[in-house]
Amino acid sequence: MYEIILILLAYLIGSIPTAVWVSKYFFNIDIRNYGSGNAGATNTFRVLGSKAGTFVFIVDMIKGFIAVDLAYFIERYQMDNIALTNFQVLLGIAAVVGHIFPIWADFKGGKGIATLFGMILAIQPEVAGYLVLVFAGMLFLTRYVSLSSIVASIAFPVLIFFIFHEPEIIYRIFAVATAILVVLTHHKNINRLLAGNESKVPLFGKKSESNK
Repeated sequence: MYEIILILLAYLIGSIPTAVWVSKYFFNIDIRNYGSGNAGATNTFRVLGSKAGTFVFIVDMIKGFIAVDLAYFIERYQMDNIALTNFQVLLGIAAVVGHIFPIWADFKGGKGIATLFGMILAIQPEVAGYLVLVFAGMLFLTRYVSLSSIVASIAFPVLIFFIFHEPEIIYRIFAVATAILVVLTHHKNINRLLAGNESKVPLFGKKSESNK
């Protein structure tokens, strides 16, 4: 019973539509009507600039982190690492689903990358650290948030299998499923990347030229 309540709470936390609220209250627009139409950090970077995008990314990341840490409210999970990890994965998934289908924003959200990262950060900080390096490196080299997200998502199962040798089967399955899901949800971005017309994000506070 407590598990169900916490999973629902994780979903509600994930449903906080950071990008929508920031765009409406500070820029008088609905971010979902601009750029790619997604209510996430990538589109916020693209449309509103790096400051707004960074803020949205951090808050969305915190959503995933907090959702996963709800597992510690149930005492028995603190004594069983396997059960704890499994339940944390469920809570994290609930938060990501909430971000993608937010009840507070007509079920039209983002792609869940930042929330997913917050989830990984809470479960396994070392892996999250490597993913930050991969994401930041790709972003610095290409200025494509979408490409950086895709590469980092693919790096996730690689790290789990070959670097950290994670024994948890459910965690391994989740890592592979995450990489596949991120690639699938970015299919439009991939097409734009191949066509050479994917928007680059500003790195120094200015909006990209294509969005002015």
